[in-house]
Amino acid sequence: MEGNKNASDKKEKLSDQIMQNPQVLAALQERLDSVSQTPSSYIETLPKAVKRRINALKQLQAKCAHIEAKFYEEVHELERKYAALYQPLFDKRTRIVTGEVEPSDTECEWHSDAEEEEKLSADLKKKVTLSEKEASDVDKCKGIPDFWLTIFRNVDMISILLQEYDEPILKHLQDVKVKFSGPSQHMSFTLEFHFGPNEYFTNSVLTKTYKMKSEPDSADPFSFEGPEIVDCDGCTIDWKKGKNVTVKTIKKKQKHKGRGTVRTITKHVPNDSFFNFFSPVKMSGDSEELDEDTESSLAADFELGHFFRERVVPRAVLYFTGEAIEDEDSFEEGEEGEEEEMEGEEEGEEEDEESGSNKKEAPQPAECKQQ
Repeated sequence: MEGNKNASDKKEKLSDQIMQNPQVLAALQERLDSVSQTPSSYIETLPKAVKRRINALKQLQAKCAHIEAKFYEEVHELERKYAALYQPLFDKRTRIVTGEVEPSDTECEWHSDAEEEEKLSADLKKKVTLSEKEASDVDKCKGIPDFWLTIFRNVDMISILLQEYDEPILKHLQDVKVKFSGPSQHMSFTLEFHFGPNEYFTNSVLTKTYKMKSEPDSADPFSFEGPEIVDCDGCTIDWKKGKNVTVKTIKKKQKHKGRGTVRTITKHVPNDSFFNFFSPVKMSGDSEELDEDTESSLAADFELGHFFRERVVPRAVLYFTGEAIEDEDSFEEGEEGEEEEMEGEEEGEEEDEESGSNKKEAPQPAECKQQ
């Protein structure tokens, strides 16, 4: 007992010595301040008169949010104005891609920074002379084959949706356009996917409209950060018989309990496909009713729609060549820190007899075939 008492006395003396050290006391005080002093707790300590003034500042901030909303409405009008200026260039792009027009030698000049490419180009000009027959063979390769399909393969956000059986259909995709809502319409934008005649569906254009909101929430005006997508509408694809890749056929055998006879039933179930993009999940009246998976699906859909509008359509050729992707990767590597490692197990695939197949590694863009 006496030993325990001596040990206790020593601890108390040591504690007294530590607490008498000014540096230790300052460090402890700083630690306590960082734990207890939160913004909300500080506000609670202020006099009522000061709190009233803070409320007045919040009212001013809410008015700022409404002015900011008007600013974004005018930005939308500017987007409409400049979209009309861009469109003739995009139309010319489409005519070149589809082979409707052949650009002139002047239009095809592009001075690359890569010296090796310039040297190779100069050597080819000196050594290669096409005969009339050879030129005729080259002319059989019109436009830029698989232009949009190659872009979709190159962009991770899109390629993750592609399936092997989607690719023959997307070879017929001729253009992707962005159309903005008019002055008197609710703020929105529409993606138009223009297809040439094909054996899969009769539509010449598939559309996806994204509805936007550009006004502060009355319940939480301070969360406003500009226009946001709040809902979207797809379109009906008029598939030709047996060509719908968004459904798969599963055959199952059923045995009758009494007679013991066996029959085969056929069921049509949803199938993974890029073309599910045109059948989006619909928002319910109350967003709180959405489950986590639905919210995640909508968020990914909205992000993809915005990416089409802001990046893919305006800079299509750079996504075709991969230059835009290289620029984005370089930026991300410079800005981002270490990524968290995600752990998980891959789920096995269901072994059902079905029409359609699993996604494969994307092949290289198609080469021009001389006939």
